Amino acid sequence: MAKFTKIIQENNENFLIEKFIRLFCGKLNKKFKRRSRFSFVLTGGKSPIKLYRHLAKNKNIPWKKIDFFIGDERYVKENSKYSNIRMCRKYLLSKIRISNRQIYKITTNQKSIKKDAQDYEKTIKKYFLKKKVVFDLVLLGLGQDGHIASLFKNNINKKLKNNVDFIIKKDFARITLTLKCLNNSKSIFLWAPGKIKSNIIKKICLDKEFLYPASFLKVKNNFLFHSN
Repeated sequence: MAKFTKIIQENNENFLIEKFIRLFCGKLNKKFKRRSRFSFVLTGGKSPIKLYRHLAKNKNIPWKKIDFFIGDERYVKENSKYSNIRMCRKYLLSKIRISNRQIYKITTNQKSIKKDAQDYEKTIKKYFLKKKVVFDLVLLGLGQDGHIASLFKNNINKKLKNNVDFIIKKDFARITLTLKCLNNSKSIFLWAPGKIKSNIIKKICLDKEFLYPASFLKVKNNFLFHSN
């Protein structure tokens, strides 16, 4: 059964975004008291577009102190309409004052998905100075089938020790952070706005047999955001 530190529910998405930004800024302030940089894993898909637009307009967020990663990526060219990093750039990253050095994307142009997955693993380990990989905040979307990042029923491997894996699906091949990597993060924000997500949320909250990938998320500092 999926459990959350807190379920944050609002009547509309604008109120939900306000709660998100308040909690997000709280996480940032706590980290910056130690003069550290903040690692933020972004999600793709359509559900975070409005959230990204609001984040981009916020003048109080110290974007230059934040480093951006991507939770998963379809194995397509970066200019493809199906590219997650393209969407993140369009609605957030290109709208805020940051340098390219702050963006750690998944490469998808080497014609070897295994090699690109390995390269992203190396990039992440280098960022964390080859110590334990612990992202400050992972933002996740929620699929109608309960998938998170590109972790589906057939590749939600609890024993996998890597931080990055890949999967070949009928629609797209994908590179993704692993369950281990997601659950090692300091906080997880599961973003599931809109009535269309209500059905799958009910299912994962009642799921005692771990039928859905989202059910495997850790409980500590795991926040579910939902609006009607």
